[in-house]
Amino acid sequence: MAVTIPHKPTSMKTPKIGSSRRHARQLALQQLFRWEFDQSQNHESEVIRAGRSTSPEIREFANQIVQGVLSHHGELDQLINQFAVEWTVDRMPVVDRNILRWAIFELLWIPGIPARVTLNEAMELAKRFADDEARRFINGMLDHLLRKEPRLELKRSELTS
Repeated sequence: MAVTIPHKPTSMKTPKIGSSRRHARQLALQQLFRWEFDQSQNHESEVIRAGRSTSPEIREFANQIVQGVLSHHGELDQLINQFAVEWTVDRMPVVDRNILRWAIFELLWIPGIPARVTLNEAMELAKRFADDEARRFINGMLDHLLRKEPRLELKRSELTS
């Protein structure tokens, strides 16, 4: 006798926090990509417009990333230039440098997110929007930054515990 286990239809499932945040990161990456070509836009309203069908929490997290990257843009690019071997931020593809910007912003300025989560999410978005070479570059760059940047000592220690 076969037993059927009832389940919720896929459309009724509540998204997990991780997948919601991944969606927010993707929205943020899309807005940062647009910003590269039109720096005069109001990006907070763009995040809201782009994420109309998403929850307020997703839009809020996406906006936190976009606003954080834009407000720390100079410092983020300086760190990328410092840790990228034989590359400058200007020579990098737009998607690659914006994945690096938000990941570094998240590592440095959002303390509640473990480094492992940020690195995994950066790789997931790189898988979706970049090629194999870019994924290896982004992974190596973030690993190098995580090992060497003094402000990331706490997040570094979380990885080894």
